[in-house]
Amino acid sequence: MNILLVGACGRMGTAVSELVAPSQDRIVSGVDICLKPAPFPIYRTIEEVEERADVIIDFSSPADLERRLAYAAERRLPVVLGATGYSEEDNARIEAYAKRIPVFRSGNLSIGINLMQMLVERAAAVLKDFDAEIIERHHNRKKDAPSGTALMLAESIQRASETEKQLVYGRHGMVGERQPREIGIHAVRGGSIVGEHEVMFAGDDEIITISHSAGSRKIFARGALRAADWLIGRAPGLYRMDDLLSELI
Repeated sequence: MNILLVGACGRMGTAVSELVAPSQDRIVSGVDICLKPAPFPIYRTIEEVEERADVIIDFSSPADLERRLAYAAERRLPVVLGATGYSEEDNARIEAYAKRIPVFRSGNLSIGINLMQMLVERAAAVLKDFDAEIIERHHNRKKDAPSGTALMLAESIQRASETEKQLVYGRHGMVGERQPREIGIHAVRGGSIVGEHEVMFAGDDEIITISHSAGSRKIFARGALRAADWLIGRAPGLYRMDDLLSELI
């Protein structure tokens, strides 16, 4: 497949290009505000891109999302969105464009973390009387908190719950007793931690923990390439990693 890589000079863009190099896939061009030498042309804006691609992999920031989605819609290109930190307005925009083109969106493109998400949802459906807490750990350069993956895991618990849950972002001071409807989310930042996520279900006299640890960014890049290959040829719609995994299970 021929790939247009947005955010090509960032850490994730670099990880994707390193994985693509020895394979039969090809990055035909990239987009990034910071230009650097690469084996493919890189442009500052997506409108400058002239090369023909089969799919867009976007690991850039939410800024200028409208322009990138418009470019994809004009050319009927499927898009894999790997960024986090989208606003409610961004989410609405993504859903609108997904009616015109296939859009694959995940807060975490690791196959392992998405399998964890499925396990968490099934566990939450059984452990209804247990308290659920989410702890995520990332490097000190991550800008958004909590992580998109932590929010994704919280959504899984909410889907499995019979009553509406309230997200509580950390705790400080005299907050009172923990309420059964709470899902606690705690963000840790430090060093070069790639990404660690833990969901704890705490009940009377027992604790069940489901966790995932990322050893390098290659797992996200590998998942993005797999998602891109899977997305080509799909009907317009908003897809998640669950849709891909459902075909494997």
